[in-house]
Amino acid sequence: MGANLGDRQETFRRAIELLSERVGTVTLQSSLWETAAWGLTDQPNFLNQVLLLSTALQPLEVLAQTQAIEIEMGRVRKEKWGARLLDIDLLYYGSEILDLPQLKVPHPYIPERRFTLAPLAEIAPDFMHPSLNLTQQELLNQCVDNSVVNRI
Repeated sequence: MGANLGDRQETFRRAIELLSERVGTVTLQSSLWETAAWGLTDQPNFLNQVLLLSTALQPLEVLAQTQAIEIEMGRVRKEKWGARLLDIDLLYYGSEILDLPQLKVPHPYIPERRFTLAPLAEIAPDFMHPSLNLTQQELLNQCVDNSVVNRI
């Protein structure tokens, strides 16, 4: 999850409640991590958190639920990588690889984003990326993104 507008911690708390109700059981949560914006950099800092959920839903059902939660919580998509109240990305779905027009899993930007890899490596350092055959910790160690990512 990522957010850089509003009460970011409260947004995450509510998003976790809704994900638990609609998607599945939250089994692990990373710390909260703060970083400067990535992509479009002239905007407030982001707060990020990675969750591990256990779900009976299929990937497109998870996507539909996460997008509905974003909208319910006030997300308006204006520009790619722009400021937002809430962004929920599906990073992995177990070891599955999906390449659909509306969903790519694993998320294609994982290896390029320190703000994603730091919390991923915190909760699942040994989880293997299914197509790169590298753990989250190895991906973090190799990441060329030099953004400062602070655990808070």
